[in-house]
This record gives sequence, structure tokens and C-alpha cells, in this order.
Amino acid sequence: MMHSETTAQEFLITFKPSERSFTAAAGETMLAAGIRLGIGMPYGCKDGACGTCKCKKLEGIVVHGVHQSKALSDEEEASGYVLTCCGVAHSDVVLESRQVTQAGAFPIKKFPTRVRLMERKSSDVMLLNLQLPANDHFAYHAGQYVEIILQGGERRSYSMANAPDTKLAGADGLELHIRHMPGGKFTDTVFNNMKEKEILRLEGPYGSFYLREDSTKPMVLLASGTGFAPIKAIIEHMQFKGIYRDATLYWGGRRPADLYMDAWLKNKVTEMPNLRYIPVISDALLEDDWTGRTGFVHQAVLQDFPDLSNHQVYACGAPIVVDSARAVYIRRAGLPADEFYADAFITEADKARDLAAA
Repeated sequence: MMHSETTAQEFLITFKPSERSFTAAAGETMLAAGIRLGIGMPYGCKDGACGTCKCKKLEGIVVHGVHQSKALSDEEEASGYVLTCCGVAHSDVVLESRQVTQAGAFPIKKFPTRVRLMERKSSDVMLLNLQLPANDHFAYHAGQYVEIILQGGERRSYSMANAPDTKLAGADGLELHIRHMPGGKFTDTVFNNMKEKEILRLEGPYGSFYLREDSTKPMVLLASGTGFAPIKAIIEHMQFKGIYRDATLYWGGRRPADLYMDAWLKNKVTEMPNLRYIPVISDALLEDDWTGRTGFVHQAVLQDFPDLSNHQVYACGAPIVVDSARAVYIRRAGLPADEFYADAFITEADKARDLAAA
């Protein structure tokens, strides 16, 4: 829609440098409008908590709803940065984001799935394989996530842990990795009451965390805990598509058991000569007999890659790991800010704690 055609009830949102534009209704967040119209915008939590959707405002008036200062500080807002997930346009707006491309987004669908398999991967991680409706093709990028719709309408977000290509290779269904959060409305059910053949309602795909295949840069893949799930999907996608870019995966956990698919990864390394795997443990005990790398996983990357100026980084997991990595890689290792792609796993407990601290 051209600028002259917008009305008082809608505003034109334009992204530079792609020149992608769309209209948002009065009172509608820019991200919600973009998703509704199939614009491939960067986002993660959709809740003002992670900062993935942050971009620079070049022109226009944007009013923010509730958000956390770690996602957008007062200083950043004063400098012209906005969060599209909770930012509402009050005029035509021009934004800068190199992550907004011409690539079409996959349609968001709501659909039922059946729990086909439950496999305990560690004391607090359950693998679910969900059977998709036979007559309905669900398309997504490796790295994206779905929302599970609970009774009462609450939602929980989980990344697909298998690539969409695996269905073409003879496997089917969706693989999710569920970490038990004691007291959690959904995860308590998964670990204590759920049985195979139960029905779950899903909606997706969501998220802008996926491999940018137009680049040939070497990659650092950074995962903590079940942040490994979307990284696993990306690795499967690379193998299926024959993508031979150098990729080094750093997977961090407190104890060795937290690396719940360590054997799977070691096998993948033998199949993919372009892939390296470096496990990092922060709190090993004597009985773990751990002889590998220790410390914080994001710092292990810096020890090996003091210069990230010609790399891409894909980071997923606990917000503290993702946020720390983003800050230090850009500031100390020269990583271009628009080459850091992230999906922070923000739990309901995280949101409650952050709101209490605000």
C-alpha cells in the first residue's frame, strides 16, 4: 500500500534497506501486523523480554507497551531503538533492520498433534515426538518454534528439534525437547501425567532463528541446555541440503548429563567433516570425571575465536548466556551486530522474576 493510501486507522511501516513495507492498524503492534501480513521480521519472545526484535527507528513515532529494560534500556530508547513486539506506531514509521528480507514467511497454522513417543533423555529433559495430521503439510525453517496451546488458552513455546527435511528423508512428526521446570503448568504434566497418544494443540511456525543460507561465512553455533534443540534442527538441515560451511558447535551445561544428546552429536561429527563439537561444563563434580572444557560456554568461544569479524553466530538457550554472548562478541571480538542470530529460552518463571524486579 502506498503512503498516500494509508488512513487515520493505519500506518505505513517501512524497513530499510530491503524497502519491505506493510500497514499496521491503530493500536496494533508492528510485529503483530508484520506476522499477520507474512513479513519475515526478527523476533523471539513476542513479550518485550528478549530484545531479538530490537531495531533502529529512522523516522516516525512509536509508543511502547510494557517491556523489560534488558530488552530495551532507557538509553537505547532515547537513542531511537524500538521493540517491534510491543511498539505501536502513532505515525508512518521507517525502521532499519538487515534481517528483514524479501523471503516469504511460512503460513502460521493451528493444528492438533498426537504424542507418538516420549523418551527420557536425562533426569530433566523429555523428548516428545508429535504426529502431524496426515493431510496437512506443516512447513517451517529449521530453528523455528511452535506454541503449545494449553487448556484455558495459556501458551508455551518450544523449538522444533528436527529439520523439516527429515520428513522428506523418511522420518515424520515434530521433535520437541522439554526441560522440566518444577511447578511448571505444562512441564509438570509432561513429566508426571502425560501418556503417549494424548492430543496437543499447536500453533506455528514462529521465530526468526534459522540458518541464513545466502552467506558463506563460517559459523559458531552456541547452545546452553535445551537450547540445543533448534541447533540440532539446523545441523540436520545443513546435512540434508549439503551445506558445507564451517560450523563449530559449543554446547554448555552444568553437569555432563545436561548434554543429553552428546553421543548423537559425536556421531554427526563423523558424518559431517565441516562440523566441530566442543562440549563445555561449568559445574562438574569429582564423580563426573570430566576432562573436557570447563567454565562458561560463551567464554569458551572467545578463547578459540578472539576475532569474530568474519563469522555468523547462532545462539540459543538461557537468556543470561545469549545476552552475555551478544554483548561480548560484538564489543570484544568484532562480530557485526547483524550477524548475531539468537533465540533466548524465556520461561514463565523468568518473566515473573523480571517483572518483580522491574
